[in-house]
Amino acid sequence: MNAVPYWRLSGFYFFYFAFVGAISPFWGLYLQSLAFSAVEIGVLMSLLQVMRIFAPNIWGHLADRSGRRTAIVQLAAFGSALAFAGVFFGSSFWWLFAVMATVSFFWSASLPLVEAMTLSHLGDRIDAYGRIRLWGSIGFIVMVVGLGYAFDYVSIAWLPWAVLAVMLGIAAFARVIPEAEILAHSGDHQPLREVVKRPEVAALLVACLLMAVTHGPYYTFYSIYLVDHGYDKSLVGWLWALGVICEIGIFLVVPRIFARVTPRTLILASFALAVLRFLLIAWGVGSPWVVWGAQTLHAFTFGTYHAAAVALIHQHFRGRHQARGQALYTSISYGVGGTIGGLASGFTWETLGPAWTYTLAAASAALAWGVYAVWGANKTRASRPEAMK
Repeated sequence: MNAVPYWRLSGFYFFYFAFVGAISPFWGLYLQSLAFSAVEIGVLMSLLQVMRIFAPNIWGHLADRSGRRTAIVQLAAFGSALAFAGVFFGSSFWWLFAVMATVSFFWSASLPLVEAMTLSHLGDRIDAYGRIRLWGSIGFIVMVVGLGYAFDYVSIAWLPWAVLAVMLGIAAFARVIPEAEILAHSGDHQPLREVVKRPEVAALLVACLLMAVTHGPYYTFYSIYLVDHGYDKSLVGWLWALGVICEIGIFLVVPRIFARVTPRTLILASFALAVLRFLLIAWGVGSPWVVWGAQTLHAFTFGTYHAAAVALIHQHFRGRHQARGQALYTSISYGVGGTIGGLASGFTWETLGPAWTYTLAAASAALAWGVYAVWGANKTRASRPEAMK
């Protein structure tokens, strides 16, 4: 991978997703320890998604206009670490609301820009994306397993310190990521809204939004769900890790998969398997074998889904639209979709119960499949990543 800053990009992904590995499984448990209700936990957890609706587009617009993507990544990394330090100065609902909203405003800026920079550095070697991105999955595993064991012996009150350490790691690697050249593209003259209005692009973004809705109760309540059903925190950590280990396996073989299967086919298969996974979570939690089996499907509901989605977004948004394309994908899917999924799960958790909450998540994945299968077929080119050179 000559001329590609492999380890600097990989290090950023490692710490970025180590942060996710601390927040997604354990932040809900930390908030529960502060005696917040399910609705309050749902609101606070959703803030990391709410800001993704607006912030990535603001940062992406600045990056594409200035061409200084690295400087914005650095600002975002240091800003989010500084903001997170606020958790040590208060624990009321509205204080944590303000802190987490500010953290998310900065934190959500980094990944879309780094994704665009990584793809720019790779150039015509886009199939090597998985070998860089898998280090994010490794960072997630290290954090989720390590903290899972730690919290069987120490108080969950130590979680904010672990999160702060990881955020400083993000800031350190943001300092060393080199800028990538933004190559001119024939579609640069076309307004971004014209790209978004194309049926295959709009259908993709709506389907990705629904896939994020599907995962809302997973990222908000899955650890609480398992602990309430008698699973130890260390086992909960391993269950999260298993999903990501399977995800790493997918990232390692993505080049060979893309050589045989189009991203469109892969993303449709991911939607279908998400339906199965969340039905298993909903009704099979009493069986450890079902729970473990459902986690292996994370290889497809995130691994192949994310690789295919990034490839499709890169296919549709080229040249000067790269950063804003990735930002738009983040905003609409993880921002709007994640917010809807997190907030809705907070209400349905208390009114309908966990099983029906996860059943509704499965229904959202089924709707995503329908949207993209029908409307995404209009003009989508059945191209593989090799064709995106």
